[in-house]
Amino acid sequence: MINTLAVSNYRSLLNLAIPLGSLNVITGSNASGKSNLYRALRLLAETAQGGVVNSLAKEGGLGSTFWAGPEKLSKGMIDGDVPIQGGKRKEPFRLRLGFSGDEFSYAISLGLPTPSRSAFGLDPEIKRECIWAGNAFRPASLLVDRDRAMIKVRANKSWDVISQHAPSFESLFSQIADPARTPEVFTLREQIRSWRFYDHFRTDSEAPARLPQLGTRTPVLHHDGRDLAAALQTIIEIGDPNALDDAISDAFTGARLRIAIQDGRFTVQLYQHGLLRPLSGAELSDGTLRYLLWVAALLTPRPPPLMVLNEPETSLHPDLLPALARLIIRASQSTQIWVVSHATRLIAALEQAEECNSIALEKNLGQTQVVGQGLLDAPSWHWPDIG
Repeated sequence: MINTLAVSNYRSLLNLAIPLGSLNVITGSNASGKSNLYRALRLLAETAQGGVVNSLAKEGGLGSTFWAGPEKLSKGMIDGDVPIQGGKRKEPFRLRLGFSGDEFSYAISLGLPTPSRSAFGLDPEIKRECIWAGNAFRPASLLVDRDRAMIKVRANKSWDVISQHAPSFESLFSQIADPARTPEVFTLREQIRSWRFYDHFRTDSEAPARLPQLGTRTPVLHHDGRDLAAALQTIIEIGDPNALDDAISDAFTGARLRIAIQDGRFTVQLYQHGLLRPLSGAELSDGTLRYLLWVAALLTPRPPPLMVLNEPETSLHPDLLPALARLIIRASQSTQIWVVSHATRLIAALEQAEECNSIALEKNLGQTQVVGQGLLDAPSWHWPDIG
């Protein structure tokens, strides 16, 4: 489980460290930084997929994503005694992302490239990457240390240099992940690759989830929900069919779900009280279909180490939110859950859970902060020396 997420110099996140639990609810007013925090987590996940540089390019490059305010906000600036102003930077531009976990922790530092004649001279470079044992960073706990082009791995009390010419645009996860030689790199890469992000479920009239689809065993729902019927049938056969029935009846009294199969094509059918025939996926309302998508995602027979739900209340009738909250709370017993939400009814229902870690964000002088988090409240986090 991730215990702490840390972000520095990414958009409105100047220097943020937040504690995480098994069920995390991120709230805040519009423009408080919820989306920036979500995007920072997605960017961190891209390190294990080999796409962190490309993802930054899609956002306009490092210059567009870097914190736009002064390097440090002085007490006078915060109190309003002096105007907000910048000065000559004391440290180089660095965008830093990291997390601490029960077993391994990780941090990456990205910066502007050194001047060159390359046509890709605006690509950000990976300046430093570290993996260490346990939660707290200290030099003695380092297991893997990448300083620009050099990557070294701890071997007992000494270091083995794995590479002296690592490409500046590729994470060490893309270069030295080997289950025998570097098991910590391999383990952490596979863990991050297993994170699931759900925020783009399609429910339009042409959405694949509404139409018959060829079905194969689907323990993991696709991020856009295209294999909904197959995922639900997989839950029925190798997951928890009783939990599936409970989730349907909890939201729609007297309803039951069936997956129709013809010539290998799977179709969702929902039987509702008072109707003489089931409604097919094509007939379901956007809200009903989206709820079924969340059921398939959250009752997965293969729980990931982390599941991120971005505004799951979209298109749902307010009366469905308590049922969705109960489904999320149940899922948090087997996987770490992160929910970003505006819906007060959903938030209130989730916060009733004893394990809920509610994090409210606010923006002050352009900087995203955790409401009520003082210096002594923030989790212990120390960045490796800047690369």
